[in-house]
Amino acid sequence: MRTAARAVVWLGLYLAVVLVPLIFAAIGVVAGDRGFWREFAVALGFVGLSMMGLQFVLVARVRTVAAPFGEDALVHFHRYMGVTGTALILAHPILLILLVDPSYLERVNPFTAPWAGRFGTLSILCLLAVIITSIWRAALRISYEVWQGIHLVLSTVAIIAALVHVELIGNYVNLPWKRVLWIVMTAGFLCMFGWVRIIRPVTRMRRPWTIASVRKEAGGVTTITMRPKGHRGFTFEPGQFGWLSIHRSPFALTQHPFSFSSNGDDAGSVQMSIKELGDFTRTISSLEPGTTAYLDGPHGVFTPDRNQGPGFVLLAGGVGIGPLMSILRTFASRGETRPCYLFFGIPRVEDATFQDEIDSLATQLALTVVYVVSDPPPDWTGERGFITGDVLSRHLPADHGVLQYFICGPGAMQDAMEDALGDLGVPGDRVHTERFNFV
Repeated sequence: MRTAARAVVWLGLYLAVVLVPLIFAAIGVVAGDRGFWREFAVALGFVGLSMMGLQFVLVARVRTVAAPFGEDALVHFHRYMGVTGTALILAHPILLILLVDPSYLERVNPFTAPWAGRFGTLSILCLLAVIITSIWRAALRISYEVWQGIHLVLSTVAIIAALVHVELIGNYVNLPWKRVLWIVMTAGFLCMFGWVRIIRPVTRMRRPWTIASVRKEAGGVTTITMRPKGHRGFTFEPGQFGWLSIHRSPFALTQHPFSFSSNGDDAGSVQMSIKELGDFTRTISSLEPGTTAYLDGPHGVFTPDRNQGPGFVLLAGGVGIGPLMSILRTFASRGETRPCYLFFGIPRVEDATFQDEIDSLATQLALTVVYVVSDPPPDWTGERGFITGDVLSRHLPADHGVLQYFICGPGAMQDAMEDALGDLGVPGDRVHTERFNFV
């Protein structure tokens, strides 16, 4: 209940900050004959600007803000609000041109507009570029690292240009109380930017980690073990993740999110198990012990520590076994006695990452392991194909609706599992996923 209450509070604060700028357009306008559509268009622009400023908060990795929702949910919300905010800002000049005065077209033309209009147009163009490069990143063949740089730079320029646009227009910041409100909003944006780009990187720089070992696993996965260098490290809740930086400063634009796969109660070292899927991940297996790394974490709410129940069902696909191994390893160190069920979907038997350790954990815990192989050998007697509702029904107890479910794997697999569990009558609040689609 406390989590739900905190979620309501944060959503209320978000709406309040978004709607507060309407005060600019609703009270004390200098000219009284400006008309409804002019003021409505201005109001949309202010609301859109507030939403874009709050985008930095949504991805600032502030744990107190993310705790009720999860970082992946905030990132998805950030994506939708980015499109919505851009649409509102774009509607601002369109409505002025179509419904108020066609001559406004000259005020957004960068060749004929006054400086206020030029900054407004610059802001809109930057936001459109952010949306286009985000939605069609793969089609445009933009790498994750380049996209992250484009996203940050253009978003920052867009917000600053919009602030300058409002300042140069002047109609809505002309009174002292409005000036104070405007200064507070601008200062809030600058403080959040400073927190993300200066204070947090400085903190990470003072707490480096050292790559202690690099080990190749089955299934094209590499596990790196990191130990704290000059500090105590941290513990984490099993299933959580961190942002990793290697061969670059903590101030660099690009960091990569990976789940921890080790025992969360051991502050002396952390492990990440990473599959070679992209430019950065292909370099992991060639890392040398002694390499310095920086970690921003722990983050996430994908953990049984925050979702207690009489038992747990872990559904893994491919490298999604990583955070679930963290859960099992932590359970083993704690002497967990509640029943656990692990369903592990793999292409071939030899692709089962951590198979020997999983089988060993099954003798230490009340753990039932079900391997589901899509391309099994002729003599395979276990489950074949993919994890489905029928597979789950064959191995779960009759009271499976009271268990807590954790799903980690490819997006299509997670979607299929959510549908299957819904068909089995599992309540939605007992189903937990971790999606790292942060682009």
